[in-house]
Amino acid sequence: MPLRILLVRHGLSSFNLEQRIQGRDDLSSLTDQGAQQARRTGTALAAVPLTAVYSSPLQRARATAALLLEAHGYGQEPLHVDELLEIDLAPWSGLRRQELQERHPDQERCWREAPETMELERSDGSRYNPLAELIQQADRFAGRLLESHAASLNSERTDTVLVVAHNAILRCLMLQLLGLPPSHFRRLRLDNAAITVLNISRAENQGLQVQIESHNGTSHLEQALPPKGPGPRLLLVRHGETDWNRQGRFQGQIDIPLNAHGLAQAEAARAFLAAVPIQRAYTSSMARPRQTAEAILASHPGVPLTSSRGLMEIGHGLWEGCLESEIAAGWPQLLADWKRAPQTVQMPEGETIQQVWDRSLTTWNRIVAGLDAEETALVVAHDAVNKTILCALLGLSPADIWAVKQGNGGVTVIDYPNGAQSTPVLACLNLTGHLGGVLDQTAAGAL
Repeated sequence: MPLRILLVRHGLSSFNLEQRIQGRDDLSSLTDQGAQQARRTGTALAAVPLTAVYSSPLQRARATAALLLEAHGYGQEPLHVDELLEIDLAPWSGLRRQELQERHPDQERCWREAPETMELERSDGSRYNPLAELIQQADRFAGRLLESHAASLNSERTDTVLVVAHNAILRCLMLQLLGLPPSHFRRLRLDNAAITVLNISRAENQGLQVQIESHNGTSHLEQALPPKGPGPRLLLVRHGETDWNRQGRFQGQIDIPLNAHGLAQAEAARAFLAAVPIQRAYTSSMARPRQTAEAILASHPGVPLTSSRGLMEIGHGLWEGCLESEIAAGWPQLLADWKRAPQTVQMPEGETIQQVWDRSLTTWNRIVAGLDAEETALVVAHDAVNKTILCALLGLSPADIWAVKQGNGGVTVIDYPNGAQSTPVLACLNLTGHLGGVLDQTAAGAL
């Protein structure tokens, strides 16, 4: 990808530790644990060359950036920019969360449940919407970033940019880049010192294309997954590699098994998730996800595995078994449409992405509805299936399936903190660190 953006939230701060509201007041500093997190993040990114680094000017982010870059070996100072300041919650600054609930219960509830509608009062008596202002701020930074690195978007050169900032501003930046509304703010989780990777490109005669390669990775902090809170949790995994993934053949519903590397990926996923409690497991009825699920469940004896045809890969029809070059020779316009506007394509003698979307979401929702609050379920499926589920949960559409990446053996976590009927939270997406490195190095496959 021409422009890669690495988003890192600052390490654990004194106010994080004390459960105090921080906002953009510069009263909170990095803790010893936060400093250690920053160094570990720098070490994890050491093999990734950086083109530029941007940081919030607040001390907890400045300190994180400095320690991270020292461990990374980057020899330049970051650029501190006001567009990366945290959300302005000045009337609440310094309050413990419990104090906020006691003093301002209605505002606190609104902040949790509908932050895009919440208003606060400034010291001069004027009222303002903190999230709306932050969205505008994120938009200004996004414009600055894209303008500064426009050359990489128009060439084969890859720029890798590191952005070190705060929870709310980084979530707003993601919303802006993905074209999602402020009402989706709570659908994204960002932990201290977690790494998110975005890829941005500009195709000919098209606008910007934004892809989430991975989100909220914390395995470099010796914490496999973000801690589970209340409500059910689902672990969504893509199957390991097959020979056809490696060759770039369209598999669809031809039942190709894992190759040796795919079996190794499944074993790596098993080790990665070995300490994670799992009560239920579901798989596509096809061989490659079932083999992956069975490998993971080797560390969870007694967990029942249920197969579902609703989780089968998209039916590519006449494209199945073909290389992209062969499809380009026989269906050049249809292949171009698949890459540009996948929601418009009816696979020859196969499915549409809407059909996959409908059956995948029906199956997913049935699984979620069957879970108790304390339960965690494993779901192993395919590239297109996982993408449709994730697009739906993020609030994207079938037209946006290229906006999320699913690597072979990658792990995604979705939480329902207020129960199965509540808004889902993307706790992390496409974690592949257990397969080697921060960036996804898995086979691209043919989808």
